[in-house]
Amino acid sequence: MEVTGVSVGPNIRLMQGNEACVEGAIAAGLGFFAGYPITPSTEIAELLAERLPRLGRKFLQMEDEIASMGAVIGASLAGLKSMTATSGPGFSLKQENIGYAAVAEVPCVVVNVQRVGPSTGMPTSPAQGDIMQARWGTHGDHPAVAFTPWSVSETYSLTIKCFNVAEELRTPVILLMDEVVAHMREKVVLPEPGSVRLVDRRRPEAPPGAGYLPYDPGDGDIPPMAAFGDGYRFHVTGLFHDRSGFPTNDPTVAERLLRRVCGKVEKRRKELAMVEARETSGADVIVLAYGSTARPAWRAVRMAREAGLKVGMVRLITLWPFPAGEVAELTHSARAVLVPEMNLGQIAGEVERAIRCRAPVHSLTLVGGELFTPDEIFQAIKGV
Repeated sequence: MEVTGVSVGPNIRLMQGNEACVEGAIAAGLGFFAGYPITPSTEIAELLAERLPRLGRKFLQMEDEIASMGAVIGASLAGLKSMTATSGPGFSLKQENIGYAAVAEVPCVVVNVQRVGPSTGMPTSPAQGDIMQARWGTHGDHPAVAFTPWSVSETYSLTIKCFNVAEELRTPVILLMDEVVAHMREKVVLPEPGSVRLVDRRRPEAPPGAGYLPYDPGDGDIPPMAAFGDGYRFHVTGLFHDRSGFPTNDPTVAERLLRRVCGKVEKRRKELAMVEARETSGADVIVLAYGSTARPAWRAVRMAREAGLKVGMVRLITLWPFPAGEVAELTHSARAVLVPEMNLGQIAGEVERAIRCRAPVHSLTLVGGELFTPDEIFQAIKGV
C-alpha cells in the first residue's frame, strides 16, 4: 500500500491533515475527485492528482468550483464514490450544486478547509467561519451532515465516515476542517487494509427493465440507487419529482419528497451524533469546543483543574445535525458554558438553543487569523 507522509514504523506515518484526508478518501474507496486548487486545501488536490491515476481511479481539475461540484455529482450518478475539496470562497460557489445533490439524493463528500473570510479574507490563516454555511449555505430546507476533526488522525477516520454516511443516506456529507488541522503534522496509525468498515450505496435488486423507480423508498426512507450505464432508465433533476424522478408540481408529492429527504437525516440524528466528554462529571464550568480550537481548550481545562477549578470539556465532532440532546445532557449540571471558536459565535447560539437558557453561555470569539492560546481560554474560564 502506497501512502503519503513520512514512515516511522509499520502502519505509522507522520502526516499532514490534508494528507490524512487523501489517505482516508482512498481507503474509503474514492473513485473520482474533481476540484480547483485553493488555499489551504490545495494539497488534497495535488496529492490526489498523483495518487488516483496510479490506482486506476479518476482525477479531474475543473475550471472552477461550480463545475467541480457538478462533475462530482455526475461521477456519483455513474456509480463512483466521489469527492471535492475546497476552502471558504470555493465552498460558497459549490452551494447551489450541494442543494442539487441533496434533493436529487446523490451521495458525495465535500471537504472544506476553512480560512478567514468573508471574501478572500486571509487565505493562509485559520478560521471556523463556515459553520453556518455548512448548515444553511444552499437555499431552501435541506438536510445537512457535517463532521469536524481536531487532529490529523481523526481527519483520516472522519473522512472514511463521511463516505460511509453519504453512501448509506444518499446525501452530500461535509468534512469541515480548518487550516490548523490541515497543515499540522502528527503521528497517524493506519489500520490494516481490509479492516476498515466501508459502506456502499444500496443497489436495486430488480434487473433493468423491471420497472425501476429511482425515488421509491419502499418500506424505508432511502431508495436504492442504480448507476448510469447499468441499463436502468431513470431521470434525475433538481426539480421536485415523483418516484420515477420526473418533475412534478403536485403539492402533495412535493411535500412528501422534501419531508423524506430531510427526515432521513433527522431520523438518524442520535446515531450521527459524535460528542466527546472530558472531565465533565461534577464540573461547574463546561468548555465546549470543536476543531483545532479544542486543542488549546483542553490544555486550558487542565490548567484550570490544576488551579482547583471544577472545569470539564465537551468536544463536538458532529456539527450537523447539531447534537442538541447530547450537549444538553453533558452540560446539565454546569453553572456556565464557555464556547471558544474562531468566528463571531456561530456555535454558541446553537448551544444556547440546546440548553434552553438553563445556564449562561459565554461566547469567546477570535477572528484575526490566529489560534487561541491556552492562557486566553484559561483567563476566560476564570471570568465566567
